[in-house]
Amino acid sequence: MFTGIVEELGEVVAVENLGDSSRFRLRGPVVTEDAKHGDSIAVNGVCLTVVDTADGEFTADVMAETLNRSSLGALAAGSRVNLERPMALGGRLGGHLVQGHVDGTGTIVERTPGEHWEIVKIALPAALARYVVEKGSITVDGVSLTVVDAADDYFTISLIPTTLALTTLGIKKAGDPVNLEVDVLAKYVERLLGQGTSHASDIKDLEEVKEMDR
Repeated sequence: MFTGIVEELGEVVAVENLGDSSRFRLRGPVVTEDAKHGDSIAVNGVCLTVVDTADGEFTADVMAETLNRSSLGALAAGSRVNLERPMALGGRLGGHLVQGHVDGTGTIVERTPGEHWEIVKIALPAALARYVVEKGSITVDGVSLTVVDAADDYFTISLIPTTLALTTLGIKKAGDPVNLEVDVLAKYVERLLGQGTSHASDIKDLEEVKEMDR
């Protein structure tokens, strides 16, 4: 579990194509301080398992499912990436609950600079629109952000100087893809309400049958 508070702006050192998967080597001195084989590190919001670490770098295997659902497949040596270690139990929850399980990708449509911030408009896949609400939380390339405006096919976010300086969102441009993870609580609520509606309908049908039998 992560919080969407990026710890470090890392870099892809190498990408090895293994056919139906890829092996990434990434530089991140901060996130590898206490990392060991089997640990998790979020890379642009994607939870990856550490294979090994050495000299401030770590390697991770990325399966076809992850490459198909995220923008990691577009990364190459030299690409900058947002890195975050998992949240420690008992620590502060600075952003929101983030699983590192990407729901889909969006595309930066435009950037509008302000005096001390920048508004970024991101195209939103139709399947995710129902989970994105004004003033709600969303994770963009692993960064926990508050939605400013939400529409059926896009949403906007406001980036403060710290976010612009310390994450890849400061260097992304119009046309670039970004990984999106919506609030998992919204998905659970939707699922439970759907089951609840079905269950209520079943009970009503059963009551009608009992009434007919009387």
